[in-house]
Amino acid sequence: MRHKNSLSTLAHPSDLPNFHMQNDDQCTCQGVWTLDTIAPLEKILRHFSQHASQEKITVDGSGIIRLDSAGAWLLHRTRMDLEARGRQVQWQGFSAAQQTLLDNLKNYDIAPVVSSVSTGVCTDVGYHTVALGREVVSFLAFLGENTAVALRILIQPSRIRWREVMSNVYHSGVTALPIVGLMSFLIGVVIAYQGGVQLKLYGANILVADLVGITLLRELAPLLTAIIIAGRSGSAYTAQIGTMVVTEEVDALRTIGISPLELLVFPKVMALVVMLPLLTAYADVMGILGGMVIAFLTLEVGFAEFLDRLQQTVTITTYLVGVGKAPVFAVIIALVGCYHGFQASGSADSVGQKVTTSVVQAIFLVIVSDAVFAILFGWVGI
Repeated sequence: MRHKNSLSTLAHPSDLPNFHMQNDDQCTCQGVWTLDTIAPLEKILRHFSQHASQEKITVDGSGIIRLDSAGAWLLHRTRMDLEARGRQVQWQGFSAAQQTLLDNLKNYDIAPVVSSVSTGVCTDVGYHTVALGREVVSFLAFLGENTAVALRILIQPSRIRWREVMSNVYHSGVTALPIVGLMSFLIGVVIAYQGGVQLKLYGANILVADLVGITLLRELAPLLTAIIIAGRSGSAYTAQIGTMVVTEEVDALRTIGISPLELLVFPKVMALVVMLPLLTAYADVMGILGGMVIAFLTLEVGFAEFLDRLQQTVTITTYLVGVGKAPVFAVIIALVGCYHGFQASGSADSVGQKVTTSVVQAIFLVIVSDAVFAILFGWVGI
């Protein structure tokens, strides 16, 4: 029967195996280095052997309490890796029995583990591919859970938590009006000014209304509004839920029988689905206003002329195409932000990493979905 000498049964914290650098050229080994305890050291020693920069390295084993063949093999393999990279390794402080065990391993002709550039690249590609596949499966499972929750709430509307919905409407939508308005106004200014310079050469100043109206209403207003909300509200969703996960508030909700998806996710999705189309319409108005101002100041196109031309060229379909994409962008932003919040664990550093990841992925998926919409609308002739 196998003896139970696992990491969790060590008598004292000082028995835990450890490996750290004392200075640039000396390393210290401490604790119990046996088969049952050395698993956490595998990655540490692998990383050390690949990134050690000193030509001569001394490994001090005076702090090792107990060493078996598994621990000795881990040290021996690390020495072989270092020597294969041109480093000189010297043992120091090991007991006579430990030194004998290390010396005996020299009799075994085992090739050092040296990763070539091609092998390293292939390994990284494979690792990231597997990680991406797992994340896609995990996100699809999260999407399925939220779909089930949404259907249950739609069947029983009394389950909707209106207080949380209205709170998210205010924080995600109302407070975003200044930045969305300013951004859209300036984008309208830039489009009108840059396009107007070229149009003016051909005496087609009035066509600036076509340029500003179609470009903003169909593409730029919904896309840039979604990007702003992804960076502003999506990151806030991740930070809020991630902090609750780290502080075990989410576990407390489950313990008292409250579904975290109903309380934390559905209100955010619902609020953003309502507010993002409204913010997009607001961005349309502010962008056109910016274009009108530049057309009046630099192209000698009056407000009445601009609006008259806009009515002739911009159809209701153009407006609906832009606003119609907003709810899809809202679902993407809310779900990605909430998903990464639930993936946080351990510390505030994890929350920060997940916030960054959620913003990048949300913006990427929004742009991808916008490209898909462009292709689909092109196929159907819209």
